[in-house]
Amino acid sequence: MSVDTRKAARETLIERVHVELQRSLPTAIDAFAAHLVAGKSAACAVLFYGSTLRTGDLESLLDYYVIVDDLTAWHGQRIAAIANGWLPPNVSFETFDHEGRTLRAKVAVLSRDQFERGMQTASIDTTLWARFAQPIGLPWTRDEASKRRIESIIADAIGTAAHWAALLGPEQAEPAAFWSALFRHTYSAELRVEGAAGRSKSIIEHERARYEALLPLAWRSVGIDYTVRAGVRAGVRAGVHSDELSPRLSTQQREQGQRAWNLRKRLGKPLNMARILKASFTFHNGADYIAWKVERHSGYKLELSDWQRRHPLLAAPLVLVKLKRAKVL
Repeated sequence: MSVDTRKAARETLIERVHVELQRSLPTAIDAFAAHLVAGKSAACAVLFYGSTLRTGDLESLLDYYVIVDDLTAWHGQRIAAIANGWLPPNVSFETFDHEGRTLRAKVAVLSRDQFERGMQTASIDTTLWARFAQPIGLPWTRDEASKRRIESIIADAIGTAAHWAALLGPEQAEPAAFWSALFRHTYSAELRVEGAAGRSKSIIEHERARYEALLPLAWRSVGIDYTVRAGVRAGVRAGVHSDELSPRLSTQQREQGQRAWNLRKRLGKPLNMARILKASFTFHNGADYIAWKVERHSGYKLELSDWQRRHPLLAAPLVLVKLKRAKVL
């Protein structure tokens, strides 16, 4: 595949990302994003993702990523910045009152360099590019230059995801099958409660046309050639066609890709566990997050003292006893 073909595909992919990020979001989502970065000169972009992007349910936990220029300037504490630099991201639980409604969000913070590195094919951590190859929103950016760079980085995520979809997917199938195979692999490499197969299918089916259009474009942008064969999608009326694609990969390329993925899979769950352990010390407002989760799922309102909020690990045994007495656990 020629350099010009790859370059043209890359430019088209970035333009598609640009259009996607123009999607209209609920006013509350935009307002919360602006609230998160108010007075924070280090912030360059806020990204919104997760199930609420599909459902619009503002009662659920919202998910944001804040991308910053400098971790120390953002956190204001050297220890927090070091922890985020060592094992990103740092996470916090935030609340925001908007038009008489209290919104709640889990907010992750990354430096722009961390964000960019996490989207590359060579990244051992699969969580970032897998997440941001999916539809996202961009409720806030500092300026046009920041917006353009974010668009380019998201295009990298999609290209990396497509690269792995070719290596891990079937030899020939419709585009959705490649994406489904990819997300089954990425979810299996993480610590997750939901089943990988069911979760990957629901992600694809929600915006199937998007994924079908993106795959060949993303393959061209990363230099993967492919053949096209007209086919009929199973389960729909006759005459509705869905092209089947076959990436031109040698047996050696597939074997090398599988070995590379096996390394990522072996490291995926330990990496997730390390993040959970780190979060027990660095999760800002973590005690309030747990209290909200308890109330949302059981109806029991867990009252926390200021001391329990400041020392959640020390307070944990007493909180557990309280929950058991209330028959929540």
